[in-house]
Amino acid sequence: MEGSAKFGLWSVYIRWNSDNVVSRIRFVKQVVPGPVPLSLSQYLAGKKTSLSPLTSIHELDETTFGRIYREVLAIPYGETRTYGEIAKIVGTGPRVVGMAMKRNMTPILIPCHRVVAVNGLGGYSPDISIKKDLLAFEARIRKKNSRKKPEQVI
Repeated sequence: MEGSAKFGLWSVYIRWNSDNVVSRIRFVKQVVPGPVPLSLSQYLAGKKTSLSPLTSIHELDETTFGRIYREVLAIPYGETRTYGEIAKIVGTGPRVVGMAMKRNMTPILIPCHRVVAVNGLGGYSPDISIKKDLLAFEARIRKKNSRKKPEQVI
């Protein structure tokens, strides 16, 4: 299955199967007709901070990149980690983490936007403005949720 949902000036294209395993997410300029998983729509609307029950094909990877992707997946909503912090946990170098982020076929689901350089944002494909927008979006939702009573939090 495939389709897209709007995020600002971009459309978020997603391809997934009946087991909720996502093989591709990418940011595109044009709308791709078709359904999107409810959890993605809710996430992009700020109504959900998790994309569960969706899982990424990368979560099954047993290579160093797979370990990196699982560590990035563990970064809490609205928080960031540096390439170096992820590298230290996984036992590799920051450039390897950067290469894994560049090859991430399921951004947002494996939230590579939450991985930043020690002195700035780092990179993001296809446009660094998407990384800025995602981080600002998550910060707004997190702040909004922190003001709610515990039973009201998403």
